[in-house]
Amino acid sequence: MSDKPGLSYKARRRWALVILLIGMPLYIGVAVNVVSWFERPSILVELLVYAVLGVLWVLPFKFVFRGVGKEDPDAEE
Repeated sequence: MSDKPGLSYKARRRWALVILLIGMPLYIGVAVNVVSWFERPSILVELLVYAVLGVLWVLPFKFVFRGVGKEDPDAEE
């Protein structure tokens, strides 16, 4: 096992899947709903809002996604 505190590699992979398969679609629905409450801005402003919201959702989960695509560091060779 690794001496690093926090989630194990397998737990981070599982949480990443949950976040991508459940959390992201929910976030998209909420973002579209919130943007629709306001009068529709120009297409460039709307695109900018969605781009910013598209980056903001991942910031709280950065630690979960870091290194998930690499080999398991705890795996035996």
